[in-house]
Amino acid sequence: MTETKSKWDEKLKRFFKDYYWNEILQLANEYPDQRSLDVEFTDIEKFDRELSKEFLEHPGELISAADDALKEIDLPVEKSMDQAHVRVMKIPNRVSIRELRSKHLSRFVAIEGMIRKATEVRPRITKAAFQCLRCGHLTIVEQNSFKFEEPFAGCENETCGKKGPFKVSIEDSTFIDAQKLQIQESPENLRGGSQPQSLEVDAEDDLTGNVTPGDRVIINGVLKSRQRTLKDGKSTFYDLVLEANSIERLDKDYDEIEITAEDEKQILELSRDPAIYDKIIGSIAPSIYGYENIKEAIALQLFSGVVKTLPDGSRTRGDIHIILVGDPGIAKSQLLRYVVKLSPRGVFTSGRSASASGLTAAAVKDDMSDGRWTIEGGALVMADMGVAAVDEMDKMRTEDKSALHEAMEQQTISIAKAGIIATLKSRCALLGAANPKYGRFDRYEGLAEQINMPPALLSRFDLIFVLLDTPDQSLDSRIANHILQSHYAGELSEQRQNLPGSTITEDFVDAELEIIQPVIEAEIMRKYVAYSRKNVYPVMEEDARRYLINFYTDLRKSGEGKNTPVPVTARQLEALVRLSEASARVRLSNIVTLEDAKRTINITMKCLENVGVDPETGALDADIIASGTSMSQRNKIKLLKDIIKKVSERHPGAKAPLEEVYAEAEKEQGIERGHAEEYIKKMKQRGDILSPDQAHIRLIN
Repeated sequence: MTETKSKWDEKLKRFFKDYYWNEILQLANEYPDQRSLDVEFTDIEKFDRELSKEFLEHPGELISAADDALKEIDLPVEKSMDQAHVRVMKIPNRVSIRELRSKHLSRFVAIEGMIRKATEVRPRITKAAFQCLRCGHLTIVEQNSFKFEEPFAGCENETCGKKGPFKVSIEDSTFIDAQKLQIQESPENLRGGSQPQSLEVDAEDDLTGNVTPGDRVIINGVLKSRQRTLKDGKSTFYDLVLEANSIERLDKDYDEIEITAEDEKQILELSRDPAIYDKIIGSIAPSIYGYENIKEAIALQLFSGVVKTLPDGSRTRGDIHIILVGDPGIAKSQLLRYVVKLSPRGVFTSGRSASASGLTAAAVKDDMSDGRWTIEGGALVMADMGVAAVDEMDKMRTEDKSALHEAMEQQTISIAKAGIIATLKSRCALLGAANPKYGRFDRYEGLAEQINMPPALLSRFDLIFVLLDTPDQSLDSRIANHILQSHYAGELSEQRQNLPGSTITEDFVDAELEIIQPVIEAEIMRKYVAYSRKNVYPVMEEDARRYLINFYTDLRKSGEGKNTPVPVTARQLEALVRLSEASARVRLSNIVTLEDAKRTINITMKCLENVGVDPETGALDADIIASGTSMSQRNKIKLLKDIIKKVSERHPGAKAPLEEVYAEAEKEQGIERGHAEEYIKKMKQRGDILSPDQAHIRLIN
C-alpha cells in the first residue's frame, strides 16, 4: 500500500498543480466549510492514461492516495486541509443497478438512478478512544464501518495490561458524519415487466445531507460487499453496497439549473420577440396538432404565478392547477407526458394505480434504520417545485381523491401515522386528465355528473378544459395530415438508424422532422422557464387590477337576482391573478399589464363557457363546479319535493307512487320524466327521500 502510494504520490501532486491549482486555492480559502475538490475523470485521463486506468481498477488505494496528495500540497497560505477529499466526477464506467455483477466488486463505478430513501445524518465513530477504568490509560482502536471493535489485546499500558473494563471516551474519539441512501433505477429506464431494483449507498462527511428522496442522481463510488448473516451463522451470499465518492445531481430544481452567460443572452433575446407566446405554445407537444388554448394554459402553468407569504404568516399558492376532461383518443395523456418531460421535477402517475399513500406519503418500516417507522414521500412530494401529472383521475378511489384536497390548496401533506406526526411540502402544480363516465362528453349535462369526481376537488382547479371530439371535415383533414406526416418522419428516422443499407440522408430526415420539431428546443425552454421563475416577480399595475375587478364584479352582478345563479366565486378571481402573473413571466416582465389580464380572462372565459354553464338556462353558474348542482336544478328539486309531499298526503303511510309523482311533475311544472328521474336519484343520494319499495318513495322529514 505505501509502495503504491509513494508510486502515485508525486504524479498526483503534479496533476493537481497542473490542472486544479486555482480550484485548490479557492478550496483552501473556503475550508473547512467546503471540504471537497471536484475532479473530472477526463482530466485524469488527459494527464496520464495509466493513472486513470488505476483509478478504475484499484479505486480504494488511489482515492486515499489522492486525498493524501491533496493534503500534502504546499499552499501559499498558512492552512492545513486535514479533512479535504478528492471527489472524482463523470466516471465513464456507468453500470445500471441490475447489471452489477461480481466482476464489478472493488471497482470504481457510476450508478444512475433516483434516490428512494435517505436516513438522517448521524455521527459514525472512526477512531474509538477506550479508557481503562483501572489505570485511566487511553487505547485508540480504529473502527471499520461494519462492527464496533473493542481493545482485543487489553490495556496498552505495560504496567496494567488488564483486559478491561473499558469505557469509551467520546471527547477523545473521532467521529464522521454518515448517512445511508437507497438509489433505485429510474422508472423511464426500466424494461417491460421488470420491477425497479435498488442499491444501498454509504455516504460520509460532506456528501451527507445533500440529496432528498425524488432526486435523480449519478453516484460515483467503489462497489463493496457485505456478508449476510443468518440466525445460525454466516451466509455464503453477499449484499452489494456502494461507497460513495461523489454525487452528481441530474434532475435539478428550477433554482438549480445552471444558466451560462450565453444562455442568458439567448433567453433575453427570446423574451424581446413579439411572437414569444406563439413560440412557447409551438414548443409544447409539437407532435399534437392544435389545442393552442390548452398549450397556452400549460405554458402559464410551467411559468407559475408568484408565491406570496403574507405578513400574518399565511401562504398563498402561485402554482396553477389544470384538468383536461374529454373524449377518449384526443392526446390528453400525451400532453401530460410532454409536460412532465419539460418540468425539472416532473412525476407522472395514473389514477387507477395510485393509492392515497402513493400520492401523498406512506408510513413504512425502514430496514435501513433499525426497522423504525419512517415516512416515505409519494408522487406529490416527489414533484415538489415541479409538476405532478395525474392521468385517469376519474378512475381513482374516492378516499384517494380526498387526499388531494390539502395538497392542492395548502400545498402541504399532513401525516399522522404510526406515531409520526409530520407535515411534508408538496409545492407542485397539478395537471390532471379525466374521461367522462359514459365514454363521451355530453355538453347538455353538468360536468360533475359526468366525471366521477367530487365537486370540492373540481373547484380547486384554476382551469378546467373540456376537449370534444366533434367531426369537422377541414380540421379532420389537417389533423390527419399532421399525424401521418409525424409517422412518416418517424419511419424515415427509424429506417435510417436501423437499416444498414438505407439510402435516406440525414438532411432529408431533418427536413421531414421539421413539422414536429419544437420552435424552442426543450433544453433552452427549460432554462427559459427556470430563469423566469428565479428572476421575475411581477407586480400588477393599476389598469390590470381594475380590469380584473370590473370583470369579476360585473359577472357577480348578473347573479344578484333571487332566482339567478352565482356566476363565479372568489376562487376564480385568485386563479385570474395567478394566470396574469404567469403571463407577465412569459415575457420576463416585472409588470402585469392590461394585456396580461385580457389574455387570462380570455382563457378563463373559454373554460367557463364549456364547464360552468347551466345546460338548461345557458347562464354561467359557479355552483355547477363547486357543488355539482346548478341553480335551476336546485329550484326544480324544491318543486319536486313539494309534489312528492302533496302526492304522499293522498296515500296511506305517506308513500308516494313514483308514476304519480312523474305524471304530476310533468303536468304541473313541465319537468320531463327523464329529468325528474335524475333529480329523484340525486335526492336519494343526499338522503332526502327513501324508497320503501321500487314503485314508491317517501320524504324524510
